[in-house]
Amino acid sequence: MSNILQNMSTADSTDDISVCANCGKEGSDNMNTCNKCKQVKYCNAACKKKHRHKHKKECERYVAELHDKELFKQPPPTEDCPICFLLLPTLASGRIYKTCCGKQICTGCSYAPVYDDQGNKVDNDKQNECPFCRVVAPKSIKEVVERLKKRVEAEDPIAIHNLGIHYRVGEHGFPQDHTKALELWHRAADLGYAEAYGSIGYAYYWGEGVEVDMKKALHYYKLAAIRGDVMARHNLGNNEYRAGNVNRALKHYKIAVRSGYSKSLNQINEMYKNGRGAGHATKDEYTKALQLYQEYLGEIKSRQRDQAAAFDSERCRYY
Repeated sequence: MSNILQNMSTADSTDDISVCANCGKEGSDNMNTCNKCKQVKYCNAACKKKHRHKHKKECERYVAELHDKELFKQPPPTEDCPICFLLLPTLASGRIYKTCCGKQICTGCSYAPVYDDQGNKVDNDKQNECPFCRVVAPKSIKEVVERLKKRVEAEDPIAIHNLGIHYRVGEHGFPQDHTKALELWHRAADLGYAEAYGSIGYAYYWGEGVEVDMKKALHYYKLAAIRGDVMARHNLGNNEYRAGNVNRALKHYKIAVRSGYSKSLNQINEMYKNGRGAGHATKDEYTKALQLYQEYLGEIKSRQRDQAAAFDSERCRYY
């Protein structure tokens, strides 16, 4: 940070007096502030314009540092399963979305035996009830869609995003409509759903319903990654690696590995095995990534989840 920024910070913290970064004149809290970095102030618009060419590089560097600090921060973990209270797996293969109640339940609890209040095992095969709300599971795709629509009407971001997936693919009676899918994903993203940002980024990356726009694709991938979308995080790592930014790629991959994305672990392994000298992953980096992945597996492991995975590896994502 430049001396100007440091002096400004010192002045603000000690005397509550703002100093113009251009002319040095002291002013009030109503001074004109830089719109980007918010760190320097000017006594008027003329001083701000005059100082722009001197401040531009420092401003851009400071803003980039703040952006990277946010981008490379490990996102908060996923929520807990509402039944077993263990951390929900990051990947969709380890959790199921229930259109009856809008809950995401781990596959272990979804496929676990049901017991009555006396501890006796209940034959749940006939009813196949939701383990959370006890509503009988839908018996047809039509019923699944009807429940999904109700969740959409209730402004459920996961349901809105999944409806967008149906329009993107053109399945379950919905026409293939990339524009409609993108509209739904924006709606889900506005509600804070990380995967919706990732889907928007995917649309711009491949030009589905929009023109191919790598700048916008990376923008939405970053928004998704910051909120915890591991696939978007992995894609950012791939983009940095292709651009030759190995250190930035490794940062992305490690964050994704800590969130349980095995493809990122495999990529670090390849970078280690194929590396020649500087610019590739070292043995220590791969070892550290492997430890991060094992930590994640320990946090989500349960006997019921292991049994569910062995029982059916091709289960539906939601119903």
